[in-house]
Amino acid sequence: MGPSYAGLPYILGRVDQMELRNRLVMATQMWREATDQPLPRMPPGDPGEQLNSFELRLIDMLCAQATPQTARDVADKTWDLVHARPDEDPVKQRVVECHEALARLSARGGGQGF
Repeated sequence: MGPSYAGLPYILGRVDQMELRNRLVMATQMWREATDQPLPRMPPGDPGEQLNSFELRLIDMLCAQATPQTARDVADKTWDLVHARPDEDPVKQRVVECHEALARLSARGGGQGF
């Protein structure tokens, strides 16, 4: 007889929560390294949606602060945040848009691009 799957939804829920926690830790660390501003307050709601909103703000801030000299570092950091996500993930889509802008910025500044 095979293993019991009665606890599968519970296990999957725990995996999702661990993933959210890991994403939050990573995004929070990136925020603190990039700015002295306090972490933004999140309105009540679904934790996944709250985290997506925070990550989008983080990506926007990092891309807006980028210079030709820092464009590659910003691209690397933002890709670390989303590389394992599906292509339809809204945060990953924003990172891809950001990377296009960073490549142009780097090229204008005499950088090697990506």
